[in-house]
Amino acid sequence: MSGVTARTVAPDEANLRLDRWFRRHFPHLPHAAVAKLLRTGQIRVDGKRAETCTRLVPGQTIRIPPLPAPETRPPKPPLPIDEREAKELQARVLYSDASVLVLDKPFGLPVQGGPGIGRSVDHLLDVLRFGAEERPRLVHRLDRDTTGVLVLARSVAAASRLAAAFRARDAEKTYWAVTVGVPTPREGRVDAPLAKRLGPRGERVAVVDEGSEEEGKVARAVTDYRVIDHASKRAAWVELSPLTGRTHQLRVHCVALGCPILGDAKYGGAAAMLAGCAEMLHLHARRLAIAHPEGGRLVVEAPLPQHMKETFRLLGFEARRPIKPARVP
Repeated sequence: MSGVTARTVAPDEANLRLDRWFRRHFPHLPHAAVAKLLRTGQIRVDGKRAETCTRLVPGQTIRIPPLPAPETRPPKPPLPIDEREAKELQARVLYSDASVLVLDKPFGLPVQGGPGIGRSVDHLLDVLRFGAEERPRLVHRLDRDTTGVLVLARSVAAASRLAAAFRARDAEKTYWAVTVGVPTPREGRVDAPLAKRLGPRGERVAVVDEGSEEEGKVARAVTDYRVIDHASKRAAWVELSPLTGRTHQLRVHCVALGCPILGDAKYGGAAAMLAGCAEMLHLHARRLAIAHPEGGRLVVEAPLPQHMKETFRLLGFEARRPIKPARVP
């Protein structure tokens, strides 16, 4: 057992979740142990209690209580990288310069690893160096089954600036979704706070009242939405613009509208399925406009994934081609 120590969050750790920070620095420490230390207030950030999902800011101080010594096990060998998979990911680069690299993330690929997760974008970052000395850095994330625009930083300085832009909400994020049913009214705003809850099927996010007993864990969540097209009352093509960045926010807010996202079995169950459509989440990070680390603004759009293209054809929706990625003044 060691004594209480403190560490400072490094610039390349901007926006990293606290539990993943511990996984990076203390890989021997089980997630359950980290959660317990946080729950009992033994781990603190800048002297304050924190949660596993707390996002870190460079310069913050993390209090580290006495930790159990690591077990004397041989280190796990790194996961092998499949050459075909590496080439497929490299082909998904939408934009690249000295500071930024933008991917079109495929369906089913997690952004970060974790318990029970083998391959992830994080695992494959070395294949995205393209001759650079540093491996790219994650600065935000998408759900495993959400497709589309994912920004990576190619240097410590770029990571810090991009993470700051996301924290300051200086990133205009536009998602496309297919919903089962048509939202009413056709355009509006969902301002519904969310909280995480543990259940028999694991962690879920739910809309809660701000004055509920869970108030300490409640986070405000706001989403603007607009119906672009619809197929009678059966389904709709909806543009979603999150003004906050909560876990599963768009999925839960669509359920709150009475129109779950097509293929979202976790939150919509059987009501989220349509005959003839793939039972895959139809949520796509279509467009991102964000301050470029070197000045100006980066605007990138990602093409629809194959399963959404097929659903669009089935429902009669016609989407224009994505614009060419550009850094604009």
